[in-house]
Amino acid sequence: MFQVRIHGRGGQGVVTAAELLSVAAFLEGKHAQAFPSFGSERMGAPVMAFCRISSREIRLREPVMEPDAVIIQDSTLIESVNVFQGVINNGCVLINSTTDISSTLNIKLVTIKCINATAIAMAHIGRPLPNAVLLGSFAAITNVVDIESVVKAIGMQFPRAMAEKNIAAARDAYTETKSAVAV
Repeated sequence: MFQVRIHGRGGQGVVTAAELLSVAAFLEGKHAQAFPSFGSERMGAPVMAFCRISSREIRLREPVMEPDAVIIQDSTLIESVNVFQGVINNGCVLINSTTDISSTLNIKLVTIKCINATAIAMAHIGRPLPNAVLLGSFAAITNVVDIESVVKAIGMQFPRAMAEKNIAAARDAYTETKSAVAV
């Protein structure tokens, strides 16, 4: 089973990201579940969502405490929330950041990838919504879901015009991440 924990702030599409990821996995014939965890339900408050993907039925219903991957939609959370808690050895962390902060983090045995998801979202969507962008990058890093499944899930979630913008953003992030990983 592959477990993902997504951190962000209310209004960034954290819950939608988990749902899109689970739909992408489902479209590939996998079992998946997605669910949120809220503190105070207000715009800008820290939010977590979880996604599990497996080739077998998933019976767990508790929060993901030992994720294989962590997606951080807002890098300012690193200073106030223990976003790295429980990440397994050889896990991966994907951070929305304007700079590569991986060398400043004291985390060992984990792959850290930074991408300026907000800039890509602004270029394609016109709003700072990094969720689809980060899912494109996630597909490139982990190979847990295929980018085409992510694209289909986005297409199912949003009205056509918004879906096209989010799909373009996800594809750009996928391509950028794949080229950075290949170097």
